[in-house]
Amino acid sequence: MDNNRICRLFGIEHPIIAGGMVWCSGWRLASAVSNAGGLGLLGAGSMHPETLREHIRKTKGATDKPWGVNIPLMYPEMDSVLGIIEEERVPIVFTSAGSPKKYTRWLHDRGIKVAHVVSSSKFAIKCEEAGVDAIVAEGFEAGGHNGREESTTMTLIPQVRKATTLPLIAAGGIASGQAMLASMALGAEGVQMGTVFALSKESSASDAYKQACTAIDEGGTMLCLKKIAPTRLLRNGLFNRISEAEARGANADELRQLLGAKASKRGIFEGDTENGEMEIGQIASDIKTIDSVEDIMNRITTEYKETKQRIITL
Repeated sequence: MDNNRICRLFGIEHPIIAGGMVWCSGWRLASAVSNAGGLGLLGAGSMHPETLREHIRKTKGATDKPWGVNIPLMYPEMDSVLGIIEEERVPIVFTSAGSPKKYTRWLHDRGIKVAHVVSSSKFAIKCEEAGVDAIVAEGFEAGGHNGREESTTMTLIPQVRKATTLPLIAAGGIASGQAMLASMALGAEGVQMGTVFALSKESSASDAYKQACTAIDEGGTMLCLKKIAPTRLLRNGLFNRISEAEARGANADELRQLLGAKASKRGIFEGDTENGEMEIGQIASDIKTIDSVEDIMNRITTEYKETKQRIITL
């Protein structure tokens, strides 16, 4: 894909990015995706600053291919994280959950390429104004925190494509070469995949989390917590308690108390599948095995090529 803008921008073979997911995207996952020709991202959102530094250094030791870090802009220790990003010469940063204007120039001044995650064409325009290098447009099929617009990926991508000329990456509900090709047909030039890599062998999520997510059927996840931040969760005991509280009109403070401290760590990393926050995307219902990153990347790229050829012959 020599003519693909995402591949050229990041220096990768395949326009496939592994989302920088909390409790899943450590150095093993990031380096494996990069070694397989995609772009691996570390998920800084669940790492203390010095833990992030450790994962950055281990990633450097495990791959000589391009890689990056995902930073939620609500991160409470941004000064420390940015200092580490600069000191460790991180080449690529994906930002999310905040204004792209805040740090894009600072990152560019240090030679760092920047992509920002959005959930609407309105925010995509703000990204272009801020000078980011690429946009990730994420539909509400995605796991974890979502935009309030609840636009699906197939609705969102063509509208963002009309709104901006920047390189565009589609995210949300994509776990196959067929879905990748569909995203490209709608105007994307690359894809960011979370769920399929969260459930890979190299993901740092617990085995209990992976087994629970690969066991669900269609409808096994739902969007909730809209009074705090819309979040897609697997249906479990905690989800049911949240759903009941929301139905009776619980306010944001009540919902936070119900979640308790470190809810996503309990569910994803520690494997409390009943009482933890089990963030995962809708496409988990189509994933039934826990495979290596190499096998996942080979499958996706093969499906993409075969499906493209089939479409050409129709």
